Amino acid sequence: MTASGVATAGLALNFAEISDIGERQSNQDARSHAMRDGKALFVVADGAGGHDGGEIAAKTAVAAIASSFDADNAFSVAAMQAHIDAAIADVGAAKIGQDHLKAMSATVAAVLLDLENGQAIWAHMGDTRIYQFRRAKVQRISKDHSIAQQFVDAGFWAYDNIRQHPQRNRLFAAIGAEGDTLPDISAPAIRFADGDVFLVCTDGMWEWAGEDDMERALADSASADEWLHKLRAIVVEKASASGKARDNCTAYAIWLGEPEAVTITR
Repeated sequence: MTASGVATAGLALNFAEISDIGERQSNQDARSHAMRDGKALFVVADGAGGHDGGEIAAKTAVAAIASSFDADNAFSVAAMQAHIDAAIADVGAAKIGQDHLKAMSATVAAVLLDLENGQAIWAHMGDTRIYQFRRAKVQRISKDHSIAQQFVDAGFWAYDNIRQHPQRNRLFAAIGAEGDTLPDISAPAIRFADGDVFLVCTDGMWEWAGEDDMERALADSASADEWLHKLRAIVVEKASASGKARDNCTAYAIWLGEPEAVTITR
């Protein structure tokens, strides 16, 4: 796990990252971040489609989004759409002539921050999630592209019980998967305030760490790094108690403004 602090012309940014293989044979999650000219991008992906395919899809999607940001770090919905389009194109290209990769896909979540103007644009496909917190309380959560979420939206299932839905893992959107569902991109941009926190994470984290767990751990943490350590401990404890094999778990914790930026490496 690593944590870093960055001072900009706008709000200070303190972030931590984790990618834990869990109890799987391989880690099919991927992540990347980039910063330039007062803008910051964080992206997390979770691959599917076989042992090789999932890992390749996730890494390809993340690399494409990071490269697209490097080429154009404008803060706009159009720029975010271009980043996601690049991932879709590159994952599709990686399948050409590779029969063993034809089923590969990846969920993805990306957050683009304008630190000088206090704005964020996020995009996602699948059930890799983005959370925004203010004063240690959840403000917004990205909406999963899942059968379980559709049941919630239709009023047939309570959101608080979404983790227990028998079809929770059935998705209808992912980069590399066939379908008509477009990526969700926040528009207009989301305003954030000094002290706000974002969490970008795969289902290997949020499946076990509920929103109430996230809030309690955040309220009791002094840094992004400490918060992620506590969330991982919750994941390990709850997964172990369930008797299920713990999945890959990847996340960024992004703190804006106070507490002041620090640099920690473990």
